[in-house]
Amino acid sequence: MAVQTVAGTTQSAASPSPGSADPHEDATGDKSFGPAAALSCRECGTRFPLSPVFACQECFGPLEVAYDLPLGDPEGLRRRIEAGPANIWRYAPLLPVPAGVAERPNLNPGWTKLVRADNLARELGVTGGLHIKDDSGNPTHSFKDRVVAIALEAARAFGLTTLSCSSTGNLAGAVGAAAARAGLRSCVFIPADLEAPKVVMAAVYGGELVAIEGTYDDVNRFCSELIGDPVGEGWGFVNVNLRPYYGEGSKTLAYEIAEQLGWRLPDNLVVPIASGSQLTKIDKGLKELIALGLVADKPYRIYGAQAEGCSPVSAAFKAGHDVVRPVKPDTIAKSLAIGNPADGPYVLDIARRTGGAVEDVTDEQIVAAIRLLARTEGIFAETAGGVTVGVLRKLIESGQLDPAEETVVLNTGDGLKTLDAVAGTGPTATIRPTLAAFREAGLA
Repeated sequence: MAVQTVAGTTQSAASPSPGSADPHEDATGDKSFGPAAALSCRECGTRFPLSPVFACQECFGPLEVAYDLPLGDPEGLRRRIEAGPANIWRYAPLLPVPAGVAERPNLNPGWTKLVRADNLARELGVTGGLHIKDDSGNPTHSFKDRVVAIALEAARAFGLTTLSCSSTGNLAGAVGAAAARAGLRSCVFIPADLEAPKVVMAAVYGGELVAIEGTYDDVNRFCSELIGDPVGEGWGFVNVNLRPYYGEGSKTLAYEIAEQLGWRLPDNLVVPIASGSQLTKIDKGLKELIALGLVADKPYRIYGAQAEGCSPVSAAFKAGHDVVRPVKPDTIAKSLAIGNPADGPYVLDIARRTGGAVEDVTDEQIVAAIRLLARTEGIFAETAGGVTVGVLRKLIESGQLDPAEETVVLNTGDGLKTLDAVAGTGPTATIRPTLAAFREAGLA
């Protein structure tokens, strides 16, 4: 038996898809979206055919992918997944991608390490088990490779020829690399004040890189205008018109964590918040795993992490508000510097529903957390990883997270991309090449 999951709920597979004779067919008539059945509005539930659109025509709410998931044989599905490739395509039966996707030109991200962080746990007083999901091991060294891989397949299905995005850095590099691998043109847009290593990484793949004077929110508004202009015809903006598909890539983090824990859910997850999409899709993935019978149904708590200099969701959570008020970002955590996060209200709902929270840390606490993680576990996180580790520490110290429970913390990128955050780190000593000098330096 199969059912459709729509915005985290379950409906009969007999539910119609208005306006489409076959919701599985893409623009070319090929059935190229696997178990994906339709697009569904998170707000009003109206369903639309699979297409490169992101907003509901009825209420302008955001659209997400709804599925006919393969229920009824969890053991068989588990075996099928475990026999798959060591990347996100092992979960192809649960994603909006065609059969044989692993054989297509793609960066094949995913299946990154889940590191048992015993040293860090001792530092923080965690006794229930602590793990770091280290997504810096992806092809362009951030979790963005996951979401772009799914968006790329949608772009191919819809016959789009240019891959594009608005980006705080990591996404620009992921789009440039994925487009190069797939033989597509890329044109990506970034704030002009982005960290230099991320600018270089976005440019090196040979696509067009355009710096915009302003914040990420300014860049995003420009891209929304461009997509409605004739010059944007044939463009796939991974986080605009392809956003419903793009977002599904974050579910693979939930799938991998559960599988790497032996097909079970942790008690707590600490997830960084930029737009908020990653957190909401991790929750969606966890609920799907439960519905499919791949993991036991148990409570879990999701905690959102922001930098104090861009913390509109944290502020709303602490104030008990349902509306997230936009802010102007001012933080070293530029990959999280989205002042008007599209999924902010949904993050609030998830944090409250699961019994989690949304917390923030200062730039100084971010740097301290980067150094702490590097010193204890040998993981050099970018500033977003400093945010999640810093928030974990704050949650424990404030009593909001039980250290006797098992916790997974996400590191979404490589510290080599945000070297400025730890500027001043260097040699312990500079000495002459003699034993006497070594002893004089107090190092013997």
